[in-house]
Amino acid sequence: MPSNNSENYDLKRDLKNIWHPCTQMKEHESEPPLLIEKGDGIYLIDRNGKRYIDVISSWWVNLFGHNHPHLNKAIKNQLDQMAHVMFAGITHAPAINLAETLVELTPPNLTKVFFSDNGSTSVEIALKMSLQYWQQSGEKQRTKFIYLSGGYHGETLGALSVCGINLFREKFNGVLMQNLEVQGPDCYRCPYDLKPDSCQAECFEHLEKTLNENRGSVAGVIVEPLVQGAAGMKIYSPVYLKKLQEACEDSQTHTIYDEVAVGFGRTGSLFVCDSHGLKPTFLCLSKGITSGYLPLAATLTSDLIYQAFYGEHASMKLFVHSHSYSANPLACACANETLSLLTQNNFLENLKPKIKFIGETGSVFNEYKWCGEFRHKGMIAAIELVRDKLSKDTFHLKDRVG
Repeated sequence: MPSNNSENYDLKRDLKNIWHPCTQMKEHESEPPLLIEKGDGIYLIDRNGKRYIDVISSWWVNLFGHNHPHLNKAIKNQLDQMAHVMFAGITHAPAINLAETLVELTPPNLTKVFFSDNGSTSVEIALKMSLQYWQQSGEKQRTKFIYLSGGYHGETLGALSVCGINLFREKFNGVLMQNLEVQGPDCYRCPYDLKPDSCQAECFEHLEKTLNENRGSVAGVIVEPLVQGAAGMKIYSPVYLKKLQEACEDSQTHTIYDEVAVGFGRTGSLFVCDSHGLKPTFLCLSKGITSGYLPLAATLTSDLIYQAFYGEHASMKLFVHSHSYSANPLACACANETLSLLTQNNFLENLKPKIKFIGETGSVFNEYKWCGEFRHKGMIAAIELVRDKLSKDTFHLKDRVG
């Protein structure tokens, strides 16, 4: 077993050289990061052998646990063939197989797959494709996107321009695209005093009003379907999404579904859009696509969008966007095995008793005075922490509660 001196030495080296994400580094001087040596199933194991349950699934990416033998084998087999190759002018079987499977598993209107390497870039690609589509379709005035308060779609500048959480965007407002924010659904603090199981998404009127007032200038509407993750696991009705689809079809506006966090079984179905019969113009996927092994993302869209970019070389209609590690063969091989695990042996069906268990056992938290609400959707669960149940007053960031 390594000595504490060895661990302390490595942590000092970490603090000297590394800047961790979403972290006030000064706090690590008194509370250093966990030094993890390996993973095993649901556990992260530190250098002294202590086990921690990876309850956040390493930021929602891990589906089948750490060190899974099937995923390990898929990567090792591909490594013996080819680790990486550029994806412009070149293709390979792992990417072809993955794209074909994604098209088969998602709504029938989604027929084209554009690969990248993380959730933010999958959203950037959808935004850029939407804007360029309208430019090349004779409607250059369509330059705005509608997004929801509480919405989160990544932290690159394009993604931040459709972010409805000030914590992430406020310091960059001066350089962001000026888009249209509308009040998003908030079932716990419903302004209509309705219950989620009986409402008809009356709150959609805010989006509908903004869409009507800006008809002809809106390129698309972007949402996290069913669950707004970074907003505090806000769960809302699929009726909202059905109304969104109808309104966007009526105004010929693109819909962008960011299923980076909720895709690949998190809500109990493989994808939100497919389980509710919805047909987004763009579908953004990442996180669970490789079950937490390697960075990979995909943006799916329709043949209608694709054809607006299709033409002779001289037309310059092409989508000029690339990433060095797009469709990395190792990541694609891992994603193919991930999808095999998800779609075989009744995996999603076998989640149902687990989902029921979460609902039954989690409800005990409602007895505590600081629990405003326990809620869950599929394998996602959340506790709304409040100062007072009646007023629903929330804790402040400075309180460090959570």
